[in-house]
Amino acid sequence: MNILITGGTGLIGRALCAALLRDGHALTVLSRRPQTVAAKCGPAVLALGSLAEWPPEQHFDAIINLAGEPIVDAAWTAARKQRLWDSRVSLTEQLVQRIAAARQKPAVLLSGSAIGYYGDSGDTEQDETGHAGTDFAAKLCLAWEAAAQKACPAGVRLCLLRTGLVFSADGGMLAKMRLPFALGLGARLGNGRQWMSWIHIDDYVAIVRLLLLHTAAEGAVNMTAPRPVTNAEFTAALAHALHRPAFLAAPAALLKPLLGERSVLLFGGQKVLPRKAEALGYRFAYPTLADALEALFGTTGC
Repeated sequence: MNILITGGTGLIGRALCAALLRDGHALTVLSRRPQTVAAKCGPAVLALGSLAEWPPEQHFDAIINLAGEPIVDAAWTAARKQRLWDSRVSLTEQLVQRIAAARQKPAVLLSGSAIGYYGDSGDTEQDETGHAGTDFAAKLCLAWEAAAQKACPAGVRLCLLRTGLVFSADGGMLAKMRLPFALGLGARLGNGRQWMSWIHIDDYVAIVRLLLLHTAAEGAVNMTAPRPVTNAEFTAALAHALHRPAFLAAPAALLKPLLGERSVLLFGGQKVLPRKAEALGYRFAYPTLADALEALFGTTGC
């Protein structure tokens, strides 16, 4: 297949490019820094600096839309919220416009979203039929998905990738947490009862490969492992994997005022189940946190 990937130079995108190249696909990556694509994604990967460089006569069999500014890294000022919106919703709207202009439409669009779609939903189990939350992150996901759905009238099969916390040895959340945990400074967040729905990057990539080819796959797909954990369970497991204690707790009363709206990402949670992927026949390589941590750190996580 000839595949266009947005966000292909990010953590997930790089792993996905490597796998799709091994599968024999031809890849083009959209990047604001097209000169870095070959080094990050592979010398065989072509680069686009903007969607305007996609001419109507160029055909892509599939599009994987992973673009989006990191949501947790900076305070949610009005300017920051606009950047988050533009990098997800506005870019997806532009992508759908280019699909509409293409003389031959792609067969499938796999478009990014996040489990933040469900909002802070406590202990409620969320499958793909769950309703959207009401906080900014949920509204962002809802608009992001709505923008992608506008590709459907053109006959494009659409899957919405509601992504959980992606665990990888090459970066992302675990890379940021590894040093403080290795120093014995790992701490649960607040009471630690909030749910964390996660996925090993190898499972994420494998599900994307399945969705590309499985013509019955459409609609929302929860990109999470089948056994979410609480923050307290995660904290203990990561500390154990790194052979360090984790007796500390980060007080919610202190951090929530500092984080503002963004605190929902750390002190809220979603208990998300990947029922769509399992119904399609996918069997997780790393179904439990212990499995994932053992693969990433070479030791049993709990």
